[in-house]
Amino acid sequence: MESTKRGTRGGPDDPRQSWGTKEQYEEVGARLTDGGSLNSLTDWSTGGVLSHAAGLTDDGWRVVDVWESEEAFQRFGEVIGPILQEVGFPGEPKLFPLHNFVK
Repeated sequence: MESTKRGTRGGPDDPRQSWGTKEQYEEVGARLTDGGSLNSLTDWSTGGVLSHAAGLTDDGWRVVDVWESEEAFQRFGEVIGPILQEVGFPGEPKLFPLHNFVK
């Protein structure tokens, strides 16, 4: 397996900045799942996601995904990118290589 990548979205000025709201997150999930929500890793239509976590931080909503490869993340980016723009999410995803990922 290729080295695992973590993708997270932050604001344009601060890579630690969280993004969006719970309502925006749920709207994106509904659009990705034809009206459902993201409840299982099989809900990602492009495959390749190993882990997904989302929740409220002091700065707003934060999403962290772990992908099997950068290519898998890029495939998903082609699907979710237009949705994020329509919903109004700021910033671009930040990619970080992982040293270790334990399931």
